Amino acid sequence: MEKQEQQKVSRLVFVLIPFQGHINPMLQLATILYAKGFSITIIHPQFNFPNSSNHPEFTFIPISDNLPKREVSAGDLFGIVSALNKNCEGPLTECIKEMLKAEDPHDRISCIVYDSTMCFSQSVADHLKLPGICVRTSPAATMLAFAVFPRLHEQGYISFLESMSLDRVSDLPSLMLKELAASMKKITTDGMLELGAAVADSVKKCSALIVNTVDFLEQEAITKVQELFSASAFTIGPFHKLLPTISSSLLKEDTNCISWLNKQAPKSVIYVSFGSIASIDEKELLETAWGLANCEQPFLWVVRPGLVCGSNCLELLPINFQDSVGERGCIVEWAPQKEVLANDAVGGFWSHCGWNSTLESICEGVPMLCKPFFGDQNINMRYVCDVWNVGLELEDFEGGTIKKAIKRLMVDTEGKEMRKKAIHLKEKVELSLKEGDSCYNSLNDLVKKILSF
Repeated sequence: MEKQEQQKVSRLVFVLIPFQGHINPMLQLATILYAKGFSITIIHPQFNFPNSSNHPEFTFIPISDNLPKREVSAGDLFGIVSALNKNCEGPLTECIKEMLKAEDPHDRISCIVYDSTMCFSQSVADHLKLPGICVRTSPAATMLAFAVFPRLHEQGYISFLESMSLDRVSDLPSLMLKELAASMKKITTDGMLELGAAVADSVKKCSALIVNTVDFLEQEAITKVQELFSASAFTIGPFHKLLPTISSSLLKEDTNCISWLNKQAPKSVIYVSFGSIASIDEKELLETAWGLANCEQPFLWVVRPGLVCGSNCLELLPINFQDSVGERGCIVEWAPQKEVLANDAVGGFWSHCGWNSTLESICEGVPMLCKPFFGDQNINMRYVCDVWNVGLELEDFEGGTIKKAIKRLMVDTEGKEMRKKAIHLKEKVELSLKEGDSCYNSLNDLVKKILSF
């Protein structure tokens, strides 16, 4: 996509939440829309501020977040999200007011494009009489959770789900939704209810909803979301496949692992990464190590700083671990994941099932071993294992269980069939990106919508 010349440029103000799994897709989306002719301003809390030098074409503006050190140091995700929504509304309002005062008539602010978790942004948009576009970086199915949140006290979890007739939705098994309801009931606090209701309210008020997904992957869920929320929904994912983008990783990627991969046999390597936030304990680290050591498959394992809270993970590994695996194992602190998954040596991905990782795996035709931790990851796992049938669920962090699961995925007939299905999904994604197909059309419709503001 070449940048289109326009006599008057529309400026899009992006509001990011400071987590790696959200920063990446939002900057990918910004790059896509920049290529369509829009100017881009990125507004971001000071916490985890991305490297602006990676995107010289954008204007980056930090705003005060006043995050309590207690929540940040403890890695309290919900506490951080809640604090951001309370603390950033005023600074964002003042920031955009200043932009409006200095506005060039040939570079006017067209709308505010915000991560759905930064739901206060819609209130700012309403106050400043600007359109707000909500971006969901998780699957469309997770929007149903926000539909549940505001009515928990009115009807209860299961009765509300049943009232939505979700058992009739063919690609959204009732088992998955009941699990979601049950897990929400265990962890929900008044603060979470308040935030969930605020997210749902912002989606109902926004001028458009962008979802990083593909129509054929979630067709029934997308239909149900459009029934529940009035905003026009644009499914233009996977964002990372629409344009080549510069890495926005907050951690330094170790590219040496690509040289190691190039020496391995085709489809022989199990790639292991639990994302940028999830953590495990020391016992789970050791069980993972011995499961990989005993599975007899080559493996690339991402052991990032903080994977085990408060510890240097590499120092926790058994002294004889590296000797036992030799050249068969490669351990890095962070990997260039899209490049890894595209490498012909990779035959399976043991993942936490974050949505970015799930889409990246599908786009490269790589089957998955799924061990979710929190949030949308359980829904993503159900899609992978029960709907698309391109992965297996890992039941627990136990060395023997890990060894058997890797063998099922990488060696057994079951895994080979999953690989065929994963390659079929990859081909369908590639078709959706072509001119005249769903993603291509949805992106053009989105551009027309923004230009109409």
